[in-house]
Amino acid sequence: MHLARVPASRAYLQLSARRILPPRIPSHFQPPTSFSLIRNYANISSSPTAPQNLTEKIVQKYAVGLPVGKFVRSGDYVSIKPHHCMTHDNSWPVAQKFFSIGATRIHDSRQVVMTLDHDVQNKSEANIRKYQNIEELARKMGVDFYGAGRGIGHQILVEEGYAWPGTLTVASDSHSNMYGGISCLGTPIVRTDAAAIWATGQTWWQIPPVARVEFKGVLPKGVTGKDVIVSLCGLFNNDEVLNHAIEFVGPERTLESLGIDDRLTIANMTTEWGALSGIFPMDNVLKDWMLQKASMHARRLENSSHPRLTAKGIEEFFAFTTLSASPDASYAKSLTLDLSTLSPYVAGPNSVKISTPLAELEEKKIAIQKAYLVSCTNSRASDIAAAAEVFKSNPSAKVASGVEFYIAAASTLEQDAATKAGDWDTLVSAGAKALPAGCGPCIGLGTGLLEDGEVGISATNRNFKGRMGSKEALAYLASPEVVAASAMKGFISGPGNYTGSSSAVSISSPPAPTPTSSQPSSAREAETEILPGFPPLIEGEIIFCDADNINTDGIYPGKYTYQDNISRDQMAQVCMENYDSTFPTISKPNDILVTGFNFGCGSSREQAATAILARSIQLVVAGSFGNIFMRNSINNSLMTVELPKLIERLRGKFPKTLTRRTGWWLQWDVRRSKVTVREGPEGAGVWSLSVGELPPNVQDVFVKGGLEKWVKARLEQ
Repeated sequence: MHLARVPASRAYLQLSARRILPPRIPSHFQPPTSFSLIRNYANISSSPTAPQNLTEKIVQKYAVGLPVGKFVRSGDYVSIKPHHCMTHDNSWPVAQKFFSIGATRIHDSRQVVMTLDHDVQNKSEANIRKYQNIEELARKMGVDFYGAGRGIGHQILVEEGYAWPGTLTVASDSHSNMYGGISCLGTPIVRTDAAAIWATGQTWWQIPPVARVEFKGVLPKGVTGKDVIVSLCGLFNNDEVLNHAIEFVGPERTLESLGIDDRLTIANMTTEWGALSGIFPMDNVLKDWMLQKASMHARRLENSSHPRLTAKGIEEFFAFTTLSASPDASYAKSLTLDLSTLSPYVAGPNSVKISTPLAELEEKKIAIQKAYLVSCTNSRASDIAAAAEVFKSNPSAKVASGVEFYIAAASTLEQDAATKAGDWDTLVSAGAKALPAGCGPCIGLGTGLLEDGEVGISATNRNFKGRMGSKEALAYLASPEVVAASAMKGFISGPGNYTGSSSAVSISSPPAPTPTSSQPSSAREAETEILPGFPPLIEGEIIFCDADNINTDGIYPGKYTYQDNISRDQMAQVCMENYDSTFPTISKPNDILVTGFNFGCGSSREQAATAILARSIQLVVAGSFGNIFMRNSINNSLMTVELPKLIERLRGKFPKTLTRRTGWWLQWDVRRSKVTVREGPEGAGVWSLSVGELPPNVQDVFVKGGLEKWVKARLEQ
C-alpha cells in the first residue's frame, strides 16, 4: 500500500546513507475493512522468543489478524484496532467521509472521542452550525464529546484517562505523539483513516523504524522539557529521526528529573523533530502523576467515580503491568543527549531546526511585539505557574509597553488549577490577555495573530513561516518562563542567568547494507499488470520547488483548513501560497511537481494533498516525504515517488529559486517500474532509474478515486 514511498534502486540509495530508510515495497494492499496482516518484505521472525522494542510490543497488542506466532517488526504493514481514536473540529469532514462510504453507525462508540478545540473563537453562523452538527452526531452515536472551550483534545485524552500507558491511541491531528509522555503510543492518522475507524474499528499502519534516544545526566534547575526538545530539534537537524518512532530511555535518576508535563512537551514536539511517535517508559513518576489526577477527579466529582482514573485502578494497573523493550531489541539508530549540559534554548526564527542557547539571543536584545502561552504543548498549570513566577519575583512588573501577551490554558481543568494557585490572575493582572482553552493562535486562528514585520515568541510547538499569522513576521519558540520574561522585558530574554557547556550528543546507526549491482539492461524486465482505468505512463514537464522541509502550512495554509466550503478552484489558487505565492501562475495542468526532502512535513491536513490535485498535478516527486503526507496521498489518489538522484541533478543544474519551470521531462513507466528523465528538449540527455513496483491492488485504490471510495465499493459488494 506504500505508493508514497517508491524508492529508487538500492544501488543508488547506498550513495546517500544519511537518508536511507528501510525498503518498504508493498506486497498486498489491505484496506481498513480487510483485517489480514499485510505481508512485509522486512525480516520476519515467528520465534516465540523474538525480541521486540517497546513500539513493536504495543503494536503487537493492537494488531488484528496476525498469523499465529507472528511477531511484528519495523517495516510491517498491519491492520490495527486502536484503543481510542480522537477527532476534533475535523469531526464533521470525517463524518461526511463516514456517511459517503455508506456507513450508518460507529463500529465501537467507546473507541471514539470527539472534541472541539481548534477554531473555538470563531462565532460565525457557519462555525456554530458545524459545532452543533458535531455535538448532535456525537449524541446520536453515543460517543464521548467535549465541547468548545473545554480544552484541547490531546490534553483531554491525557487528563481524562483515554490515553493510557501501554496502549495505542490515534487522533486525526499531528500532535497525537503527545500521548507518549504517559507511555501511550500515540500517532497521527488522517481524516479518511478516522472515517474508516468509525466504520470498522480499524485502519492500516506501517510500523516505522525505531530510534532509541538515551538521556543522561540530570536536567539542571531552570531548564525545562521544552528546552530538551528544542535542543534536540536543533542538534539533530538533518532528518535523523524523520518518520521514525522514538523511544526515550535513561537511568532512573535521569528520568526522575523529567516530570510528566516535561515528558508531554517532549513527546508532543517529536512531531516537529520529524517523528511519528515519541514514547517514555512507565515508572513511578508516571504512577504518582496518575494518582494525582485520580485525586483531582475524586475531589471534582465528589460522590461519583471517574470512569477511567481511580486510585484503586491505577494501583492495580502498576502492580500487575510492566512495559519495557526486550533487552536485545533492535533499533534503526541510537542517539544520546546529556541533559546536564543544557541551558534554555530558543528555536527560530520560523524554524524548529534553528536552535540557539538563550544566552546568545539575550545579547542581541531582539524586540518582540507578541508573546504566547497557548497550545497543547506548554499551557498546563505547571507552565502557567512557571510564567507567573517571572512576574511574582518582581511584583511591580507588567507586560512591556508595545507587547501583547496572550494566554490560553490547555484545558479548563488546568486553568482551574492555575486559578486556585493564583497564577492565572497573576498573569492577567500583569497585562496578559486571556483566551478560551483551545488552540487559536497556534494554528493561526482567532485573536492576536502576528502581523507584517512583527516578532513573536511562543511556547507553542510550531513556528513555521505564516503559521501564526503573517508570512512577513518572525516567530520564535521557547519555554513558558522565557516567553513570560520576554513579554515583561520587551525583548527575547530569560528570567535568570544560566550557564551550560556545549551539549554532549552522539548518534550511531547500524551499518548500511552492502550495495547491490543493478540488473543488466539485457535482462528480461518483469512487467506489472496495469488495471483498466490506470495510466500505464505518467509524464509531464518538471516544475521544481527547490526547498527541503516544505510543510503542510506552506502547501495549504492553516487559515483555510477549517473552512469546509472552499471549492476545488479556490484550493488550487491557494496551493503553495505560504511557500511561494507565485506558484499558481507558474504551474500548469499535468506538470510533475518535484521538490526536496521531507516534503509535506507538519500537520495532518489532507488538503495538502488535495490542493495539489486541484491544480491538476497528478504526480509529486521528492527526495523524501513526511509520513502523514504520504498517508494523505495514498488515501486521496495523489501519486508520489521518491527519487533523491533527481533532486541532486536539478540542484546541480539550476540556481536556487523558489519555483521554476525546468524544461525537463519526466516519465514514469508503471508497467516496467521505471522513471526516465530527459534533461531538456528533444535530443537532450536521458537517464533512467528503476523504482518500486506499483501492483494492481494498489492501482485499484487510485482507479476507484482513493481509499474512501475504495472502501465504499467494498461495502457495497
